Amino acid sequence: MSNRMSSRIEVVSRVSGRRRWTVEQKLAVLRDAFGPDGCIRTAVERHDVGSGSIYTWRRQAMSGELAGVRKLAEPAFVEVQIGEPPALPAPIAPLVPGLIGIELPSGIRVSVDATVDADVLSRVIGALTR
Repeated sequence: MSNRMSSRIEVVSRVSGRRRWTVEQKLAVLRDAFGPDGCIRTAVERHDVGSGSIYTWRRQAMSGELAGVRKLAEPAFVEVQIGEPPALPAPIAPLVPGLIGIELPSGIRVSVDATVDADVLSRVIGALTR
């Protein structure tokens, strides 16, 4: 072996901080990485970019997001069945002084006198709603 030092020097530098990549630069990196003779490792070294960024850009390019165009959701169809129109509620009886009209969610109507016992009315409504 020779005691002579090699006259060849290789300088390896890293860009510090965050880099901004244009869409054209990203597409060029993707061509290097995934083109016909592409290699991710070579693209990483040649362009000084992380492999994670390359895969993110590929996903964005495939979805259209890289070019600023997002794919719209595919239209979906749902089966619809048209049934009979709901029956109109029966007309409300005219108000009679001294009567209280109660309509339950089931459609049952109860009319009671103002002097009805509250406990009895509560039991009747409870029985009707079962």
